[in-house]
Amino acid sequence: MLSTLLAVGWEPELRGVLTVLIGTAVWMGSVYLILGTNLGARLGFIVTLTGLMGWMAIMGGIWWIYGIGLKGDDASWEPVQGRTVIQEAELLHTAGVLEEPSDFPADAGPAETSEAVRQQILEQGWSEVATSAPEFGQAQASAEVYLEEEGALEAGAYAVTAVYEIDPPAESAWPKLGRNGEFDQIAFFHKPYYTLVEVAPYEPLLTEPGRAPTPPEIDESRQRQYVYMIRDLGSLREPAAYITIGSTISFLALCWLLHRRDRFVAENLQRKAIAAA
Repeated sequence: MLSTLLAVGWEPELRGVLTVLIGTAVWMGSVYLILGTNLGARLGFIVTLTGLMGWMAIMGGIWWIYGIGLKGDDASWEPVQGRTVIQEAELLHTAGVLEEPSDFPADAGPAETSEAVRQQILEQGWSEVATSAPEFGQAQASAEVYLEEEGALEAGAYAVTAVYEIDPPAESAWPKLGRNGEFDQIAFFHKPYYTLVEVAPYEPLLTEPGRAPTPPEIDESRQRQYVYMIRDLGSLREPAAYITIGSTISFLALCWLLHRRDRFVAENLQRKAIAAA
């Protein structure tokens, strides 16, 4: 029978379920069998279940701290619906990126317009991400997906020139504990976190037979385009948190149940001793 179950290989999901069931039966069943022969079926089951909940609480706590084990969704950049790709700098105010409309000179070129946008964004509290920072490459990869999906620019036809992000203030995350909110490990709720990526189109490449293509150069006659995204912090540690909290509550409830039983046993033994005397 066991060899037949282990031979199931045509359905990965079924094989996984059978593996978990067999492992649970062997692991928990063997412990329960040993405790049941010494403590009785009912008490042995409660003690086994208490140990299991305590072990799961410790395991879930380790998963929760280090972000390993059973994971949720990773952090990612999501598009701001209806205003993800902004192809003109004048539309940044309409999209909600700039608080005030920009007054660009009539003869301003794309480079001057880009610098004016940069100054206005930094004055609003945004920060420019360094090109060497990991966030720059992550935001660049997400922006390229949205540019190509909406058909704004083709792959390899542009360069990412700047990445801006708005850092939410410290009080944007809650709840926090401590005098000055030092303990923020339970600050599960956050205000939105936005990122703006600026891209510059390249000049058309001229290729000649037998010669290597020229390096791409930014086309200074075309306006910069912007990708407006919102940061989804994900739920990486949520499953581990649920396991830890649920297992801890179950462990404490079972410990209270065992303590209550011990008190009843002690009282019954005391009454029996008094009656015998």
